Amino acid sequence: MCGIAGLYDFDPKGPVNTKCLDAMIKKIEHRGPDGRGIKVFENSGLAHARLSIIDLQTGDQPIHNEDQTIWTVFNGEIFNYIELRDELKKRGHVFYTQSDTEVIVHLYEEYGDDFVNQLNGQFAIALYDSRNNRLLLIRDRIGIVPLFYMKIDARLYFASEIKSLLTARNDAPALNYAALDQIFTFWSAVSPETIFAGIYEVSPGDMLVIEKGGAKTVKYWDWEFPQEGDYLQGSDETLAENLKELLIDATRIRLRSDVPVGAYLSGGLDSSTIVSLIHNYTNNSLRTFSIGFEEDDFDETNHQNTLIDQLKTNHSYLKCANSDIADNFVDTIWHTESPILRTAPVPMKKLSGLVKDNKYKVVLTGEGADEVLGGYDIFKEAKIRQFWSKYPDSKIRPVLLKRLYPYLDMSQGSAYLKVFFGQGLEEPDYFGFSHLTRWSSTAKCKEFFSDNTKSNILDNSFDTIAKTLPAEFGNWHWFNRAQYLEAKSLMGGYLLCSQGDRMLMSNSIEGRFPFLDHRLINFANRLHPKFKMRGLNEKFLLKKTMQADLPDKIVGRYKQPYRAPNIPAFFNDATNDYVKTLLSTAKINEYGYFDGKRVERLLKKIEKGRAIGNKDNMALVGILSTQVWHYLFVENFYNRFK
Repeated sequence: MCGIAGLYDFDPKGPVNTKCLDAMIKKIEHRGPDGRGIKVFENSGLAHARLSIIDLQTGDQPIHNEDQTIWTVFNGEIFNYIELRDELKKRGHVFYTQSDTEVIVHLYEEYGDDFVNQLNGQFAIALYDSRNNRLLLIRDRIGIVPLFYMKIDARLYFASEIKSLLTARNDAPALNYAALDQIFTFWSAVSPETIFAGIYEVSPGDMLVIEKGGAKTVKYWDWEFPQEGDYLQGSDETLAENLKELLIDATRIRLRSDVPVGAYLSGGLDSSTIVSLIHNYTNNSLRTFSIGFEEDDFDETNHQNTLIDQLKTNHSYLKCANSDIADNFVDTIWHTESPILRTAPVPMKKLSGLVKDNKYKVVLTGEGADEVLGGYDIFKEAKIRQFWSKYPDSKIRPVLLKRLYPYLDMSQGSAYLKVFFGQGLEEPDYFGFSHLTRWSSTAKCKEFFSDNTKSNILDNSFDTIAKTLPAEFGNWHWFNRAQYLEAKSLMGGYLLCSQGDRMLMSNSIEGRFPFLDHRLINFANRLHPKFKMRGLNEKFLLKKTMQADLPDKIVGRYKQPYRAPNIPAFFNDATNDYVKTLLSTAKINEYGYFDGKRVERLLKKIEKGRAIGNKDNMALVGILSTQVWHYLFVENFYNRFK
């Protein structure tokens, strides 16, 4: 990865000042500590902070075509650049670097705006065509790499991170109340919104075309699913073989690098699959990294050791203490640039620090397998709820939830279950049916909003996300609808951003995700849901694909979602001063987002050891992270950005 920034002036009054671009790119030098480059045109400018991974000698950006009429700065990787380069050379294009970046300008010459469909990669691209005075801002299909923009007067600014944009502002930013409401419902803002009022992201699979006449958004890719009867045909064995071929190639091309590549190993099926594929089907050395916790409920060290012992990987391990989470929380929010509802990003930041300490710049990870191949409990829960909805008065069908959540208290019978899991049973075709229980549970945290916050929330979050759905959404199988919602909310806005890119790049580490190869997604989306979940057996086809390569303990283990301690991390014998200050009634009321009395009651509940529920944990982290966000980006705007 790298960092990019720049601007487009719709009404230029003179040449672009490089001081602005320099300030923007310096603010995100953690994304690219190996070099900086700036190129200025009559009414626009491009800036780049480089993390050197491919073509270490001649790959500095911005990069241009043969006659220097087309320029680009680029954050990410084009994994099929070797094949694209060979094809472009046959068509007469002349290259002056060995980088993957240079294929972008030549592809644009060859295909125009459609060039993006040739790319297999993860990317945020800014391409300036000086002949036509147009700027393209393009984000990868899945949303792995971030890209943001804002407009001030007649100028549009863009950057890899919002903190870069803030250097171009003269006044402190304001909170986007609609986005706060969405985060406290879906865990992330609904794209293209961000928590910063007036600052937007380029949505996954979108291209923003900026010309003299204005800017327009073009969607070049989206998740698509077939109608009933149009699924891929084949036996379990044949489809498993097809999946394996795709996985091997997706992994192989993501090992392309001029620096060593490692892998994360959590102990679950997904990361174990990637590590096993590297070991069995490539010539790369096997260097792995993992994290554990001092609390057994969160620790997966034993499962990690199962694969380490089998494959004899060169492994580095880091244990995360509760105090580590509290000590690193403020810096984590500096990098997420957004409130969060869980502390899980903090250990991921420490893990990327371990990678950096071992002189690595690139890691492969297992993100995306659950969304693409059907692995989450929320899909199982939706399946049971769909089954239950056919006979909503049944006392037997909801008992299936006991198989999914064995810790549930069944002594009170189905009436107890119906209060929570029975939400929306009368309308199983409702667009958000699969996610109602999660969204409703999360939304309980909004009880802590102040009257001022509530009065500034003008739109219902459910209605907002519904408006972003494609026209054909309602015709898909309910399982596919659930996959789409998961990919567009939790995965794109939280897992790949707050917990992914931001925690990796805080330590100048690039993450690569074989399960998110768009070819693999297109294949998986054409599978009937029975190949993703057989009964309540999640990721059925992936397990079948990997059963010969992985130990039974890995393939057959119950999925354990990655989690980290929340309330216990902040409240102990040595509670950090910033926690006390930012959660004080005075600060809560000063910032104005939350109700001081309600927060005070929550803190008393924590003090007495009674705040152990899901709502309490999410509420505490959400409130504290919002307070930290305001402290960093609003209260201290002039100290940090001017």
